[in-house]
Amino acid sequence: MKRRAVLFALLVIATLPGAAQSIVPDLYQAIARYFNPDPNAGLTAFRSLNIPMGGLAEGMGMAYTAVSKDSSYFESNPAASSSLEATELSVYHNNWIGDTKVEGAVYTIRYKGLGFGIGGKWLYLPFVGTDDFGDNIGSGNYSEASAGFNISYNFFQGYYFSGFAVGATGKVAYRAVPSSLTEAIGNSAIAIMVDGGILTRFNFMKFYSSRSKNAAVGLTVKNFGPAVLGEALPTSASLGLAYSPLKPFLFSADITKPLNLLQPAKSESFIYAIGFMLSVTDFFRFQTGFLLKGGNPRLSVGSSFDIDLLKVTVNYTLDLTTQFTPLNRISIQAGFSLGDLGRAELAKKVETLYLTGLEAYARGDVVSAIGAWSSTLELDPSFDPARESLRAAMGSEDLKKGIEELQRLEK
Repeated sequence: MKRRAVLFALLVIATLPGAAQSIVPDLYQAIARYFNPDPNAGLTAFRSLNIPMGGLAEGMGMAYTAVSKDSSYFESNPAASSSLEATELSVYHNNWIGDTKVEGAVYTIRYKGLGFGIGGKWLYLPFVGTDDFGDNIGSGNYSEASAGFNISYNFFQGYYFSGFAVGATGKVAYRAVPSSLTEAIGNSAIAIMVDGGILTRFNFMKFYSSRSKNAAVGLTVKNFGPAVLGEALPTSASLGLAYSPLKPFLFSADITKPLNLLQPAKSESFIYAIGFMLSVTDFFRFQTGFLLKGGNPRLSVGSSFDIDLLKVTVNYTLDLTTQFTPLNRISIQAGFSLGDLGRAELAKKVETLYLTGLEAYARGDVVSAIGAWSSTLELDPSFDPARESLRAAMGSEDLKKGIEELQRLEK
């Protein structure tokens, strides 16, 4: 069954480019006619920082600020590393536009409420320079590379409330410009910046049973840093929402405001994104998203499937510029789950002890129930049901002792 689902996903993705080129451009043009190009687009440096590596984030149209459930968080919300289920190593490849490629990698790990991550990406574009007579005057690669270190912490985490996560990612970026392109593009440069984010998850109008929360809100500020050679960085602020009314369905929405810190009046217009993910099985998912940036609609579709400890995500994106020229690209992510440092096993022990306490309490053995619930809290102090039950049981014991003391006094 699992192999059939994987083969079906690959077949669907293989047919997407042809189907999309024949159907979607007409829809894109109908939408794009209502939007004008942004006159402030392209005025900032290191534009590669806005190009996604791939993964679920790109598949959901970059409406991922509040979702952030895998290593794609590294480009979406730095607060999410403190709430990921497993340690993960992911590698990315994105065929961007023409010969432009983006390669990336992210490693993330969590210790209780403290999360860490390290990652980077590299954009490169081969070129051949010619003079006015068409003679070859040089060749090489224009490239931009960035690397960052992430840290986050999840405050107030408990059974009923998943916590309030705060995180930051410090980044360094380098732009390599061959001498033959210096006049057209500018000089090579180094940039330093930081991303900051907050994230909280909670239950809201939840129509299924699950320990996981079904709604989330995230807020981020990305690429905040000083100007580079007189050019502002592509700083932006994003607000994201995510909601899962039923277990198989996940909806998300982001609104992003680009910020030109050198010339605020020349900041780009708002960017809007919506995303959707359908979990067909525990190991097979479809995702799609739509992003609108100025007069540039972008539609992404893809799927993600798990094979043992490997998760593969493949996305197909159709981009339509304001000249109605379809640009097609495919990205792939391979994510390796490296374990959860025993968190799942600990959760099982905690639940088993809690149930043992309930059974003892139902039999009238309050002392054994108190012992089981005390052991539960020693393993997991945030397991609120055990604390509530323990408080009730100890109150019952105190009341029983009080009654026994009164009876002795009456005698």
